[in-house]
Amino acid sequence: MREMSDLLSRHQIWYGRDESPHELTSLRAGPLTARLDGGDLRYVQIGELEVVRRFYVAVRDPNWNTIPPQFSNIKLEEGAGSFEVSFNANHADREIQFTWHGTVSGSQDGTIVYTMDGTCGGSFRYNKIGICIHHPFRESAGRKYIGRTLEGLVDGSLPVLIGPQRLIDGIDIPLFPAVTNLTIGLDESFGVEFAFEGDLFEMEDHRNWTDASFKTYSTPEALGFPHQATAGQQIQQTVTMKLAGRPRTVRPLPTELSLSLGRPTGGRLPSIGLGMASHGGELSARETEVVRAVRPTHVRADLELSDPGYPLELARAIRCCRQLGCPLEIAIFVSEDAESELTRLAASLEQDAPVVRFVVFHTRETSTDTRWVRIARQVLAGLRSGPTFAGGTNYHFADLNRSRPDVAGLDELVYPITPQFHASDDLSLIENLAAQAETVQTALSFADGRRLVIGPVTLKPRFNAVATAAESDPAPGELPSNVDARQMSLFGAAWTVGSVKYLAESGASSATYYETTGWRGVMETEAGSTVPQRFPAAPSQIFPLYHVLADLGEWKRGQLVACESNSPLQVNGLAVRHRDRLHVLVANMTAASQKLEIHQLESRTVVLRELDDRHAWDAMFRPEQFRLSRREATVHAHSLQVTLAPHAVVRIDADQGS
Repeated sequence: MREMSDLLSRHQIWYGRDESPHELTSLRAGPLTARLDGGDLRYVQIGELEVVRRFYVAVRDPNWNTIPPQFSNIKLEEGAGSFEVSFNANHADREIQFTWHGTVSGSQDGTIVYTMDGTCGGSFRYNKIGICIHHPFRESAGRKYIGRTLEGLVDGSLPVLIGPQRLIDGIDIPLFPAVTNLTIGLDESFGVEFAFEGDLFEMEDHRNWTDASFKTYSTPEALGFPHQATAGQQIQQTVTMKLAGRPRTVRPLPTELSLSLGRPTGGRLPSIGLGMASHGGELSARETEVVRAVRPTHVRADLELSDPGYPLELARAIRCCRQLGCPLEIAIFVSEDAESELTRLAASLEQDAPVVRFVVFHTRETSTDTRWVRIARQVLAGLRSGPTFAGGTNYHFADLNRSRPDVAGLDELVYPITPQFHASDDLSLIENLAAQAETVQTALSFADGRRLVIGPVTLKPRFNAVATAAESDPAPGELPSNVDARQMSLFGAAWTVGSVKYLAESGASSATYYETTGWRGVMETEAGSTVPQRFPAAPSQIFPLYHVLADLGEWKRGQLVACESNSPLQVNGLAVRHRDRLHVLVANMTAASQKLEIHQLESRTVVLRELDDRHAWDAMFRPEQFRLSRREATVHAHSLQVTLAPHAVVRIDADQGS
């Protein structure tokens, strides 16, 4: 570890930044427990039943970028089953300057009051300022609601599958009209009541952007955006939540973490490929050797056919695929002149070009009309590789869900995934993993048997699909907006385990993850990071998520085995049966050590490999040696106890017989 500490701190190994873990404070309000995260209130629960996932204030600029707060002067007073918190918050980014004083109180009867008293520090434009409430989707989907609008009552049930986010004249239409009061039933005898002051509130199905919640937010979208703030303007809001009744049964939170293995599910691991490196460089001999060990099923290249320079990118992509020994997935972007553009592409492709799939998009459509896919099939179907033809969206699942294509002209349906459309904190990224499965289940409901192709999967959005003006270039010494330092960290590896788990178990057929090399890849380039203070990767450094993908590459098309965590926001896992062996990847989703018991293991002994801060040097700089490293552990009464270091990923291999 001495060599490692000369390059990276322990915290940089954990999550790419040299900061101490974020501490949460446990609170109680009568029957409710909650966690205080700065000025946010998270995980409001009665035992295992989650009532509200999060109370917080969102400030979003005219391009819908979220401006995070800096909290200060946090004061907490606790009584017998009650609490009172006060704090100051400051949101500052370029012209936006918004400060507010917040209070959060919890009473013995379970009442929660969240208040924002804010002041605009200057004149600026913004799209959203106000309190938001996240309602956990598992507890809320399918449940009845009733709200009070300015015109009267509105009621219904929250959607089970993801409700399409309708868009009319550029305005997102909420699930129901804006309300002053809202009640959501969480079972037949229990619900939660919300009263809103200072603004009207409405709700959207946040799962459209792979956020694992329904979101109630202030300032109706119908008022338009952006809004204009003036210096000294006051913005004040209060949300009061009360309990209505009591749940029939209350199961306590688990005191010990466990992972339970079951039988094969009949599902398979999806085909997993990589994206072409966006930095434009070629793979070196060493990079080729390392990336080949991932065994990618394909490499994806994006080609805008109206760009006269695309043949150079196509040639680079074909060279990359031949180096890695895998086929090519081409995402083609056509214009109204699609037929002639596709004809030129066909002429530039040799008959033996290793193309496994064409993904067809239109440059002016957020969800591509299937006619463009039909034209592509007519022009490009003559390749010997027998490519498939997919259509969908290059934006967000929300765009596919609101504009569902005619799947009769498609072999496959495609959409990308990123967990950071709304929030970028560590907790939100882990929370949002489960929503990836929701997108797959919803897409399958209208895919009519077509396969789902997910990709690219990236930690940060590749571009701002909802920007209304040009995005600013990064300030000197800052990372581009599509780069996340957690790409190089153990956090990135743990997140990848969770992502593959939810996509695989819900039925995705193929997925493209990240890129080959560079800031958004599985390893750093030989040149190294150009912003080492923000992305502290050394030249040719292997990123921990590489080892997750390389493990999965060993088990291509392996059969999924049921694998359930009793606390997936803390520890989660993926199990695969491959050639009569059981393989399990277990990920610690937290920055704290976790003790875990794994149940239903049939072997008497297993072999472990730990990807954690103790083994980071070998994992990052001697990947071949690290991948061969193992230790044996004994299974007692079909159970294995392991201790997971912060954000660690442990691989477990077990003989299961024939």
